Amino acid sequence: MAARKAQDWIAQQNSDPLEFMRSVKFEKKGFHPTTHHLLNLIEQVNQTWTYLVALYATKLLLERHPDAEGFTLAPGASASQELDIMSIKSGLVGAETFATTSLGNNKKLEKDMAKMENRSEKHRYIFFACPQEQYNVTDHHPKLEKPGIQVWSLKL
Repeated sequence: MAARKAQDWIAQQNSDPLEFMRSVKFEKKGFHPTTHHLLNLIEQVNQTWTYLVALYATKLLLERHPDAEGFTLAPGASASQELDIMSIKSGLVGAETFATTSLGNNKKLEKDMAKMENRSEKHRYIFFACPQEQYNVTDHHPKLEKPGIQVWSLKL
């Protein structure tokens, strides 16, 4: 619904291209993907892909860890829980997730790796979506890992 509202707003625009870009960046013309409160459109795009990565990752985790008793999700919402995805069964599974245009962008993988290194969950993961050819697949990437932390790319 939020994506449809944003698409409808974009379709109605016939202003100066620079004015359109200013509106996309600075005005609250977008909507949060789950709560539907107003955001700038750039943030809506970022939040939408953050949630999609978390949902795809959770699907994979449900298949890999049926003993987890389910999962709680709070992608990008560090105040509501410690990790983006946590198993209901305490201490079993924890994961961080992100979407990026390039794997090195903003050192997100490095930052999430440092966060996960200090975690005690038995199974620790980092999941990401990235359009770079070698990562635009759902696959395990051992070369990106540190001991005890699995890194997976997700094709969305």
